[in-house]
Amino acid sequence: MPGQPAAKKPAKPRRKAPGWTKALLTFGVVLSLLSVSGLIASRYFLGKLTDNIQTTSSVLDDTTGTVSSGKLPDGAMNLLMLGLDTRTGWEEKGETSRSDTILVLHITATHDQAYMISIPRDTIAHIPADKSMGFGGSTEKINSAYAYGSMNGRGWTGGAKLATKAVKELTGISFDGVMIIDFDGFKGILEALGGVYMCVDKDVWSSHYIVNNGKVEYAVGADPQTAPRNALWFKKGCRNMAPWEALEFSRIRHSANGDYDRQRHQQQLLRAMAKKATSSGILTKPNKVADLLAAAGSSLKMDTHGVKVTDFLFGLKGLAAADLMPIKTNSGTFSTVSGGEGINDVTRDLFAATAADKLPQFLGRHPELMINDGNAAAGTKS
Repeated sequence: MPGQPAAKKPAKPRRKAPGWTKALLTFGVVLSLLSVSGLIASRYFLGKLTDNIQTTSSVLDDTTGTVSSGKLPDGAMNLLMLGLDTRTGWEEKGETSRSDTILVLHITATHDQAYMISIPRDTIAHIPADKSMGFGGSTEKINSAYAYGSMNGRGWTGGAKLATKAVKELTGISFDGVMIIDFDGFKGILEALGGVYMCVDKDVWSSHYIVNNGKVEYAVGADPQTAPRNALWFKKGCRNMAPWEALEFSRIRHSANGDYDRQRHQQQLLRAMAKKATSSGILTKPNKVADLLAAAGSSLKMDTHGVKVTDFLFGLKGLAAADLMPIKTNSGTFSTVSGGEGINDVTRDLFAATAADKLPQFLGRHPELMINDGNAAAGTKS
């Protein structure tokens, strides 16, 4: 594989593709496993994570209509994770972004098992009206909910609120926490990790990079629909990927199943990050832990429904020994309707089982919805 992309980029780069969410649980796990220098060191690392996190209580207070007890629920939990397509300076200019990654993380009542369910960003859904925003409601692609909510200076809290309402109406799932991260933030976390070990299940090409004279360069112009002669290819096999490579692989949509392959690769990347973050190569090196947590803290925006961030993190430490299980929606392929994607009957049942905390039982009847991303069998390399 060619080396790091050349630093030179076009004067007006194209809009960056989806950012991410999730790694928060990974960093909670890191904190719970730390044994570097006892309580004082743990407090230091905790500050690295929490000092810069932007928080609010308005998203879930307005969405759930319930008063928080100030502690994590005793039973199952559902977290909504939104990854934004946002460029530096957009918020200052009043520009909006869309939640191009929408992921539900279901945590079982025992708080030791978690399942990832991606919602296709092109799903046609009803976006509920919100009088406080002057928004009358709409039926269109669900990733536009965040954009409508963040308009007119309402920013990420308004965007998260309307996106949460839209996902709740689509799925029937109520949420105990909302987490947001953008593209640049996720890139910083990967750089702090020093890359991850990933498995490519079939040859795929990137529409964002090309190879000229052995050097990887940013591709200028619109996304091609067929691979150009000098396209950057990701070849089948497992290996350590540099941060930019892993992020680019997770963005690729030029494949037989398009956005569904992208969802699967996103989930695969999150699992690889969780494994790397809790590996001895990270935990035994305080400087790496500090850099990782600092990157996470400056990248995340959260609503924990009135629970202190520290309590939220440590309350989920049981996930340290758990795997993050990726689940398919629409059986992993297109369910096309006019204007975008639909939701098939099995996926509706999947949502209902998640809302009722009967997801493990449902998956026992539908094992075909479980994703084998290749990384689990291959293990984790440093």
